[in-house]
Amino acid sequence: MDAFWEILKIVIPSGIVFATAYFSIRNFLESEERRREFEARKVNQAAITPLKVQAYERIVIYLERINPNTLVVRVNKMGMTAQQLHMELIKNIKSEYEHNLAQQIYISYGAWELVKNAKEELLKLINISATKVAHDAPASELAMMILNVVSGLGRKLPSEIAIEQIKKEVNQIF
Repeated sequence: MDAFWEILKIVIPSGIVFATAYFSIRNFLESEERRREFEARKVNQAAITPLKVQAYERIVIYLERINPNTLVVRVNKMGMTAQQLHMELIKNIKSEYEHNLAQQIYISYGAWELVKNAKEELLKLINISATKVAHDAPASELAMMILNVVSGLGRKLPSEIAIEQIKKEVNQIF
């Protein structure tokens, strides 16, 4: 029995030292792993943030360019017919949208849905306006019809709503 107590006197302190060392080393390794993950996220964030900001900037430029008030003025040329202006407006909106498709990677799903909705609503608005004007009428008639429909909406344009959402998201980044 005396030998048992002697062994116990050696094993218990050794077990306590072992457990203390084990838990200390485990905590140290876990904290080092968290630190490495944090550093990796920090490096990734530093690389991604400028790309996200640039994507938001490009989308805002797109939304400003398809605003009916600026789009009609920019696309309308002297001597165009209403049908030519109609086709040119549709082509311009779709072309700029396709040019900015890759930006959806960097912006939120909700913001991208608002961008798509703005494009679709504007296409509808232009198509509806085009049905109210003769094809061979001067482009200025279609331009005026589009601007009158926009002013008569009595609410914000989908592109303006999308820009507001994008501004909110950019403010959340910073």
